[in-house]
Amino acid sequence: MQQHAAARTAAHRGLARVPWFPLALIVSLFFLWGGANNLNDVLVAQFKKAFTLSDFQAGLVQSAFYLGYFLVALPAGVFMRRFGYKAAVVFGLLLYGAGALLFWPAAATATYATFLVGLFVIAAGLAFLETSANPYVTLLGPRESAASRLNLAQAFNPLGSITGVLIGQHFIFTGVERSPAELAAMDTAARTAFMKSEAAAVQMPYLVIGLGVILWAVIIAVTRFPRTEVDDEGAPPERGVLGRLLRDWRFMSAVVAQFFYVGAQVAVFSYMIRYAQATMPGTEDRAAANFITAGLVCFMVGRLAGAALMKYLRPARVLGAFAAINVALAAFAAFVPGRMGIHALVASSFFMSIMYPTIFALGVEGRSDTERKFGASLLVMSIVGGAVLTAAMGATSDRLGIAHAMVVPMVCFAAILGFACLPRERVA
Repeated sequence: MQQHAAARTAAHRGLARVPWFPLALIVSLFFLWGGANNLNDVLVAQFKKAFTLSDFQAGLVQSAFYLGYFLVALPAGVFMRRFGYKAAVVFGLLLYGAGALLFWPAAATATYATFLVGLFVIAAGLAFLETSANPYVTLLGPRESAASRLNLAQAFNPLGSITGVLIGQHFIFTGVERSPAELAAMDTAARTAFMKSEAAAVQMPYLVIGLGVILWAVIIAVTRFPRTEVDDEGAPPERGVLGRLLRDWRFMSAVVAQFFYVGAQVAVFSYMIRYAQATMPGTEDRAAANFITAGLVCFMVGRLAGAALMKYLRPARVLGAFAAINVALAAFAAFVPGRMGIHALVASSFFMSIMYPTIFALGVEGRSDTERKFGASLLVMSIVGGAVLTAAMGATSDRLGIAHAMVVPMVCFAAILGFACLPRERVA
């Protein structure tokens, strides 16, 4: 009994030493899902061209993707608690790889719906990865250095995002542009051949990604990880946790704010290429993708700057200031389209950088371990904002134009500002 109690205490304290190779394998996951997220921004533009879609239809790329997060986040949490962190990571990678491999038959048949199914499966895998990797990093080493390990891991996320955009820019975009008038002038055979060639451009990149991710799952599966799970046997279960969280307006305000944040981020990045080409005629898709890369660099720098500011200012205050600035930047992009507008969107990435982790932290701060686990799943589910609001922005663009559609993220940032301004003692 004493040995069993000692083991539990050691697990609560964390490992005495950092297992560097297992930690590196888990940290790599942040890079992998960053790449998957921002490859979608390229896919929105590519599929719009390959399938001659409206902005709303192209936005379904993000809808299918983030719907996967929404539907799978809670099952992923249950799976993780039943089988452990490592099993959840391996299963998530296998789903990610399977979804990527679906792009091959989707491109072969030039079927948009099959692409959307593949994206849904990829997102399901990423829901497993995000639900398990964040807490797992904090356990792979001494408890006192958990925060620094997690910050290190999160630094790889924007690097993955930049890599994803570069892959799309150089290996998916073909550089062949056809205006609606040119497409209309083609005969049916030539138009069909063009659309199939554009759809086929995604085959090889996603085949390589799918096989690489599955290989990574095998490496993690055969690697010996130290035991880190806390043994809670004999501890009284907390009942009614989910209902208690759903009735807690303080927590639910964080879920709503996260919904609007993810919607704003995904909408801005998804339509940045479209905005650049529509408001600066003659801009090629590869050149327009450079604005996403610049935005992701700003995002990475903003995360470092925001973390430094939070050493001196309350997180909610930094969040509020950044949200207010982004309301102004999104409004500027909406009503001053063109080069200045696209620069405003790029700059907004700097101020978006701290929003997700800050809202997350304010939502779960001061809660029990069980509440944190359920709360984390609900906050990951709020990523569905990327599906709902990106589609709403596409519909707005079809009706009012892509520039005026930037009012959608402007409203989202205003909602985040409202969350940040809630009484400090109630939200943090």
